[in-house]
Formats: sequence, C-alpha cells, structure tokens
Amino acid sequence: MEECIFCKIVRGKIPAAIVYESSDALAFEDVNPMAPVHVVVVPKKHVATLMDVPDGMMDSLMMAARNVAELKGIAATGFRTVINCNKEGGQVIFHLHVHVLGGRKLNDEMG
Repeated sequence: MEECIFCKIVRGKIPAAIVYESSDALAFEDVNPMAPVHVVVVPKKHVATLMDVPDGMMDSLMMAARNVAELKGIAATGFRTVINCNKEGGQVIFHLHVHVLGGRKLNDEMG
C-alpha cells in the first residue's frame, strides 16, 4: 500500500516517535493521544482490518502491545488495548493497528 500512512511510517518515509520494534511489528506514539500513554502498534506487513489478519499475526501484535506496556511503565497499574474494525467500528486508517492506552484510570465507556 503505497499511500497508507502507517506503511510510510514502517518504511521510514514519515517520522514517528518509535517506542518498540520487532521483526513483525512497529509501535509509535499516537500523534493525537487520548491518554497520557497512547501508543499505536502496527504490523509491518499491510493488513487492512482485523478481518483480514492471517494466522499468527495477532500473536506478534499482542506481544508488542505487552512490551509497550512494560516499556511505558503501565503494565502493573493497568492499560487498555483497542482495535477498531471497519468504518462503523471507528476505524479511520485502514492498516490494522492496536491502540495501547494508559497512564491514568480509564473511566470512559466503551461504545
């Protein structure tokens, strides 16, 4: 996906504040944070939505999210992971991504 903003970040064409990187995933600070800690974890391979995920990919994304929580100091106190899927699910960028949010008590309602 040449025009995908997350693909451009993965390729280093757009700068991002990288938090974590593995062979399969990249995690970076969200540019519009919704909590004191708000990191986006993306697969390095373009996958549009959760419905398109090949077998095994979610393992590496969840491990990356866990590592982000540890690196950002929110693993012990608690955090939220969010995956929005398709337009009505709130997905805006159609490259699968996991939001890792924390750093305060998350009181907001889901949905």
